Amino acid sequence: MAAYGLYSHIQSNRRRSIALLVGLFFLIYLMVYAGALAAEALSVDADSNVLMQLAWNDFLHAAPWATVGTALWVVIAYYFHQGMIDALTGGRDVTRAEAPRLYNILENLCISRGITMPKLQVMESDALNAFATGMSEKQYSITVTTGLLNRLNDAEIESVLGHELTHIRNGDVRMMVIAVIIAGVVSFFAELVFRLWFYNGFGFRGGRSDDRRGGGAAFAILIAVAFIAVAYFLSFVIRLALSRSREFLADAGSVELTKNPDAMISALRKIEGRGELPGATSSVMELCVDNPRQGFGELFDTHPSVDSRVAALIKFAGGHDPGPLALPPQEGAADDDQSDQPPPPSGPWGPPVDESREGEGAAPGSPESSAGPWGPHSGSA
Repeated sequence: MAAYGLYSHIQSNRRRSIALLVGLFFLIYLMVYAGALAAEALSVDADSNVLMQLAWNDFLHAAPWATVGTALWVVIAYYFHQGMIDALTGGRDVTRAEAPRLYNILENLCISRGITMPKLQVMESDALNAFATGMSEKQYSITVTTGLLNRLNDAEIESVLGHELTHIRNGDVRMMVIAVIIAGVVSFFAELVFRLWFYNGFGFRGGRSDDRRGGGAAFAILIAVAFIAVAYFLSFVIRLALSRSREFLADAGSVELTKNPDAMISALRKIEGRGELPGATSSVMELCVDNPRQGFGELFDTHPSVDSRVAALIKFAGGHDPGPLALPPQEGAADDDQSDQPPPPSGPWGPPVDESREGEGAAPGSPESSAGPWGPHSGSA
């Protein structure tokens, strides 16, 4: 029943994600209509009903071109999105010889479930994070930061890789990349329109003078601005819905792959608040295991909080929550810390004598008997 419940949730999430993605695509058409309405209001002196009818006719003619343009945008991103992400993050492909530990863990996970192994990339950063990208089986890639490799043990790294593999298996990665592309189109045109109007002083420029323009044009402009603002806001909300719903399932899928809920929980606790990738855009951060960028509590967070994810894992997968975890020192850090410490004082001003040993009657000539009135000499026991 547990497996049936998990896969039922996966299918339900996939159907909901497709519906949201279709809704996101229709925001493009809303933007086209808003642009047509604004253009008619700036060029035709008529009441709002006539302007809206003219804008609808313009929309019917422009919709096929908008569809082709958006599809072309998606095709371009299909082939070049990985290169753009690598340019932002500095990720590079690694082989088994370059990263044997990471490569072997991922390979074992893929073999155990018959999954095609994605490409491996490593990003030089002290941040603790990982993300998956790609839109087809030949493109899928998992990027891991060096900070995560240095701070997490093998079981925790396996859980993080299982989390990203689940995103790939569930189609989340492809869905999110397409959503980011379409939302990017909406955001681009919305910002373009607002910037143009801002630099023009929000003036009405058209074939007729402002003094002859009726109130219908101003009302139509307000409607167009409202449509653009709604499209911009909804594109952001839909991206949040896609991001949040998939994280719980990816955590559960990782436990299903590794059979180790404690490792997933401890990995989340170590990553918590330490995943900020320098130079990464908000779109890239939405793909990561954790996104520490927050605003207004959890209202506009792209990921559910670590506390809620851990609570879900404990409720449905078992395991124990150790609470917030301090990071273990990196390899060689302990020696560096000791080398930075000043040497113990020597001579008559050495460490004080342990008062608990006074009166024990140390034998003459023993290390204890060499202590002077200011403590034992340097090198004494």
